[in-house]
Amino acid sequence: MVVEFLTFPVPRELRDQWMAVEQQTWSRFLARQTGFVDKQLWVEREAPDEVHAVIRWSDEASWKAIPGDELAAVDKAMGHFRGNAQLRVYDVLAEVLP
Repeated sequence: MVVEFLTFPVPRELRDQWMAVEQQTWSRFLARQTGFVDKQLWVEREAPDEVHAVIRWSDEASWKAIPGDELAAVDKAMGHFRGNAQLRVYDVLAEVLP
């Protein structure tokens, strides 16, 4: 499993609007992709003007197989909320389930 960890600058006063657009674009798109496991959106208490997207993929090949033109179209659909995210990638070494 691989984790895509994105950090977006989102002013807290625009967060609800950003979340609504994000849910209609990226979240909806990702949910239909092969290899997509799940996604969470986090806000750090000490940095409320940033939103972290934690996206889990079954494997990196599935994630990277999404055509670039489709990614660009979804990104464009974010409109004025489109922003430069910082990307980090993590490999899952172990998982503890209930």
